Amino acid sequence: MNNFPRIETERLILDKITMEDIPQIVLYLQDKVFSDYTSNIPYPYRKEDAEFWLKLSAESFQNRKGITFAIREKKGKLLGAIGLHDEGSDKAELGYWIGIPNWNKGYVTEAAKAVIDYGFSELNFNKIFATYFPHNPASGKVLGKIGMKKEAVLKQHLKKDGKYYDIPMYSIFKEDR
Repeated sequence: MNNFPRIETERLILDKITMEDIPQIVLYLQDKVFSDYTSNIPYPYRKEDAEFWLKLSAESFQNRKGITFAIREKKGKLLGAIGLHDEGSDKAELGYWIGIPNWNKGYVTEAAKAVIDYGFSELNFNKIFATYFPHNPASGKVLGKIGMKKEAVLKQHLKKDGKYYDIPMYSIFKEDR
């Protein structure tokens, strides 16, 4: 798995995030909503944060611990990112973000279906799961649309701004495909 894969869907191209994407990543992630809705996107988001994230993503890919795709329009414009992170025992966690101007257009659903197919067929995962903050119900809707089912609510699983959150966990299994 040395060459980074490229996946094409009806409207999107999923490929490697590059240094050229950094200005657009920083621009998208300036909105505090990304920090509010995720456990790992800082606010304010700086160029150094994007550079660090790209470095982590590249190391993760090289070490076969995860794969993070750029979500792009066919013309090449970056819309967001989506990835799978190997959690051991043949399971991976799905994570994603998409720039606010691109919300409610079905891009994440389209990208996630392709990435899940890739995870099962190419990376041989048995289970792919995802979690989200309860104050981000749109993320939960995406998980339902891509065939994931609610498996559990992880009680007081994440702490953010001094508050503990119960986190819904959704999953899909290879045998369900």
